[in-house]
Amino acid sequence: MFGCLSEKSLTSNEISHQPGLTRHQYQIGETQGVIITDHPPAILGALDCIREHRRLLLEYIRANPGFEHSLEPVNVVDAPEVVLQMVQVSKAAGVGPMAAVAGVFADIAAETMIKNNANVAIVENGGEVALYSDRPIIVSVGAGNNPLSERVGFNVSEFPCGIATSSGRHSHAFSMGDSDTVTVFAENAGLADAAATAAANMVLGEPGFDVKAAVDAALVIRGVHGALAIRDDRVSTGGVLPKMVAVEAIFDE
Repeated sequence: MFGCLSEKSLTSNEISHQPGLTRHQYQIGETQGVIITDHPPAILGALDCIREHRRLLLEYIRANPGFEHSLEPVNVVDAPEVVLQMVQVSKAAGVGPMAAVAGVFADIAAETMIKNNANVAIVENGGEVALYSDRPIIVSVGAGNNPLSERVGFNVSEFPCGIATSSGRHSHAFSMGDSDTVTVFAENAGLADAAATAAANMVLGEPGFDVKAAVDAALVIRGVHGALAIRDDRVSTGGVLPKMVAVEAIFDE
């Protein structure tokens, strides 16, 4: 997401409720989301982690204002770990570093939870999700006002996994495209976040630059496993995706 540290949108990915897991909603400045775990004590560590890395990122941006506004990859030296991770995945996707901020926060927080003895560490931050789990997790896809929004989801069973969604129509984050949603599955949430932005930029509503172009753009990025793109009544998928499921009944329970 570009232009803010994180904010919810109509394209946020939602995670189904499961017995035995604690669900905690949080907001730290503009950063908001949900933490899900089998080990509640790990939540405090995740929140402290987000607060600290958010502080470090804001300090870096104040000293390097061009970092926040770049739409292209940048080079950095002597930067905090959160900045270095944002730079690494944004270079892989060919976008500006702020395109990866929400996903990188999710990654760092989830990794902290695993170190603090959680077997299930799911951090949804501004709609981007980092998942570590010892059981399958169902994640729905938000697509704004599209009829498929929150009705289509994926049964994720291989971890770690990063999931991110970008939209040119239904998100406050900057996008050059006109998609209802582009959802990317990758080896981590930071990379998924950056790749979703790059892929969504390709959905221009023109022949050769529509949903298939978005999926193709995502799949050439190393570390991306699969992608889904939706624009109006057009849907394209590619790569290795988790099993697709209908989620409306599950989420209504």
